[in-house]
Amino acid sequence: MRDPMQNPFAPEDSARHAIWEMLVPRDIDAFIGADWGMIEGDFISENFIGMNGNFDPDPQNWGLSFGSLDAYRDEWLRQAAEGQKTDYAEDQRAGIFRATKLEEIEIDGPVALVRKKFDGTIKRADGGEDRLLWQTLYTCRETADGWKIAGFVGYLPYGGH
Repeated sequence: MRDPMQNPFAPEDSARHAIWEMLVPRDIDAFIGADWGMIEGDFISENFIGMNGNFDPDPQNWGLSFGSLDAYRDEWLRQAAEGQKTDYAEDQRAGIFRATKLEEIEIDGPVALVRKKFDGTIKRADGGEDRLLWQTLYTCRETADGWKIAGFVGYLPYGGH
């Protein structure tokens, strides 16, 4: 069984290793801390586009929810603040890592397609649980400052396979 906190890409596979570090531990830590500054430099703001799949398999029902990085940042911060209001019965960070799977990165020159999947639960202190079950397709670009997120199609349905 894989260690969800361990980067599955060897340091010698520098592109995939760096992309995983950006999209898994740094993203999780920033989200839990509601600290956009931790990840702000991971994005290419020019021409950024974020689409919302609305957990629907039909692309007809997807929407252009984030026509700018500022729009995405505002929603990200809103969601992170909501998460901070929740009392968890277990370590939230460990729960998010456990639910996160990022093992598929297709690279074509300076562009990467990254498949990040979520499938798991985090127990809340009130006896309930938060269910994480979706996937996001990121497009990343290699820049002079390393790999950056150029856009994504997120909140796509995921069956856990």
